[in-house]
Amino acid sequence: MSAKSSPSEIIEPVVSAQTAMVYVMVVAAVADGDLKEDEVKTIADLVDMLPVFKDLTGETARGAISTCTDLLENEDGLDEVLSIIDHALPGQLTETAYALACDVVAADGVATQEELRWLEMLRDKLNVSRLHAAAIEWGTRVRFAHE
Repeated sequence: MSAKSSPSEIIEPVVSAQTAMVYVMVVAAVADGDLKEDEVKTIADLVDMLPVFKDLTGETARGAISTCTDLLENEDGLDEVLSIIDHALPGQLTETAYALACDVVAADGVATQEELRWLEMLRDKLNVSRLHAAAIEWGTRVRFAHE
């Protein structure tokens, strides 16, 4: 088989859709340069709580977080991670992935410019419409509102 795939060949994803969503959350968490404890806790809580992650164990999620952070340390790590996400995430989960990224960004109570740029890039990469993204972002704001 050649290095390039023909258009008729199906490219198998490197990771599961659930792992790709963990990668989305990790990249959202490190967009401002730090993987904060609040963000790690949010990722773990979301994996434990949401039905979309029902087949993902805590150990697998921790492994995905570690693998993703290792990949991001490479020179072209972000591009590599985005490519993995693109190949593994089915269309029906793109808005879910975007919502998860928004939740992680909101976890520490502050959305930095870097995190907002990452969300915009992710929205475009996942082809989430601006209207749907605005609704998801609004939902995140009301869920994570502080007194």
